[in-house]
Amino acid sequence: MDIITKDTGIIDAVQQHPEILEVFAKYGLGCVGCMAAHYETIGQGAGAHGIDVEALIADINKAVAAAK
Repeated sequence: MDIITKDTGIIDAVQQHPEILEVFAKYGLGCVGCMAAHYETIGQGAGAHGIDVEALIADINKAVAAAK
């Protein structure tokens, strides 16, 4: 099973699971449009914006599971 972690690259995660774009939007993260998304992990991006990384990852993985 694919599990997204805080160490997963933002672009890698979105390319494999486009359904998580809604989760990023819910948290106010426009990650995909940001140049940093090409080299940052989800944890780094969320941390830079003061987002609860664990809550974000949990919601991302729920979205991935629901899409299957």
